[in-house]
Amino acid sequence: MSAVAVIGAGPTGTVLLERICANAPELLGDGRLDVHVVDPHPHGAGRVWRAEQPDLLWANSAAADVTVFTDASVRCAGPIRPGPTLAEWLGCEPGFFAPRPVLSRYLSHAFERAVRTAPRNVRVHLHRAAAAGLTDARAAQRVELSSGERLEADAVVLAQGHQGVRPAPQEAEQAAFAGRHGLAYVPTGYAADLALDALPAGEPVLVRGAGLAFVDLMVLLTSGRGGRFTGDGELVYLPSGREPRLYVGSRRGVPYHAKTGYRLARSPAGSPGFLDAGAPAAERRAAVAKELAYAYYRELFTAHPSRTKIGWEAFESAFAAAEWGGRQSRALVTKSVSRYADRLHLDRLDRPLHGMRFGDLAGLQRWMHGYLTADLERRADPAHSADLAMIHGLISVRAALGEGGSDPWFDGLFNFVASGPPAPRLAELRALARAGVVTFLGAGMRVEQDEREGVWRATSLTVPGAVEARALAEARLPAPSVSRSTDPLIAGLHARGECREVSGLLDVRLPDRCLVGADGQAHPRRFALGAWAVGGRGAAGFARPGADAPLFRHADALARSVLAQTAGARLRTAA
Repeated sequence: MSAVAVIGAGPTGTVLLERICANAPELLGDGRLDVHVVDPHPHGAGRVWRAEQPDLLWANSAAADVTVFTDASVRCAGPIRPGPTLAEWLGCEPGFFAPRPVLSRYLSHAFERAVRTAPRNVRVHLHRAAAAGLTDARAAQRVELSSGERLEADAVVLAQGHQGVRPAPQEAEQAAFAGRHGLAYVPTGYAADLALDALPAGEPVLVRGAGLAFVDLMVLLTSGRGGRFTGDGELVYLPSGREPRLYVGSRRGVPYHAKTGYRLARSPAGSPGFLDAGAPAAERRAAVAKELAYAYYRELFTAHPSRTKIGWEAFESAFAAAEWGGRQSRALVTKSVSRYADRLHLDRLDRPLHGMRFGDLAGLQRWMHGYLTADLERRADPAHSADLAMIHGLISVRAALGEGGSDPWFDGLFNFVASGPPAPRLAELRALARAGVVTFLGAGMRVEQDEREGVWRATSLTVPGAVEARALAEARLPAPSVSRSTDPLIAGLHARGECREVSGLLDVRLPDRCLVGADGQAHPRRFALGAWAVGGRGAAGFARPGADAPLFRHADALARSVLAQTAGARLRTAA
């Protein structure tokens, strides 16, 4: 009898379990395997996607773009076992954005299906408990559960996904300042987990961050407090009187771009091969920019030829030969693309407020209202399908970068352009801004403590002056940090030097994903998969169908490796 323990039963753990069950007939033979799945939260959904969340909180991916099942696009050694996308499972429109409790039920269905379709010689044991510790025990691994139970396994896979962390020094300092002066402070975290009641109605609240975490915060503090949106066209917000007044700033000063409301008429272009993932950072970034421009202009020239001055073949040839971003490439675009609005300006796209300065907050608000309107209109108009082609290019580049180290510039660009909120959320934000519930502070936001007055004071690079408030909310998710993890298993491993941190992530040996200790040695029976592990870019959560998602490839390879190891352990025991 062999055993594997999977720690974490969210989407990542669910996909791994399905891949273990799918590959077992080939690699396990007639041997028996116990798979122990450990998570204190609902199996399938995990903590982040648990059903006990407000319906007001949505998934940020359209239902047709959500799957936890392999399909024909996945390049892996194991068998392909297709399953429904979220849209197919619900029988809904492809562009529907499901409430998170609905997505939770889909993930639970996927987990139950993996258990139900396990081979007869594979038994899946479910443990609704936390994994509290992991130690070596003779020829096995011992997992201590919060329930007091002990499990022994030949291999353990850490697939916990996003974890809690102790406050960073800056957050601890802000919390201490709030405590000294009786202020309200909301730290980083998932909106459904935060104590938002601390933010008072009608009072100014400084909000640091304008990404997806901000959108969730915005929804819970407005619609979640009884406010309503009305209007068949442009929305109008009807306040309840219980909302705070949100003053929002961030590094860019603008929210993420809305999701597009249409699909490409044909398959996106494959990579033209400009990118070398192993190149130095500066060269890699230039190549990324060229890949994105290629995807953008190919769609523009082939789908909208009336807006170009030459044919695609001629442009492609000159484009390939030009150094992207230099004088030659700029001249090529200027002479080949008729309208300025049709030319890709990646720097301006990435930093819309860079170098801009307004005389007062009112001027910035007028600009922001126009910016949001333009974004909503462009993201709904297939005439700008080159934008969507570039988003597919971002996805392709992300897969090509694969298991390389994280690049903050690319990750930030990807999230800003390709991982934004549903368009209706941006329409709600525009309505809230026009109602005066949300005021934008601009780019380069800074928050300072005034000990004498007992207030926070926010400034930005975009407008003069400052805004004072007695409440501050960090509208961001906490950055991964192994050294500050509140997960007892990981904290214990780190304290004993049995795992180590690389840029906040669990270090693993690639490609087999064995956990690496402080001494640099890889443990042959401990593995990690997901967003908190090195090489986990794109290998966490659910996946986009038809995209050869890294999540499936990585989970399949790890499942086969673990099965081969457990089969070997069984044979050694029998001998």
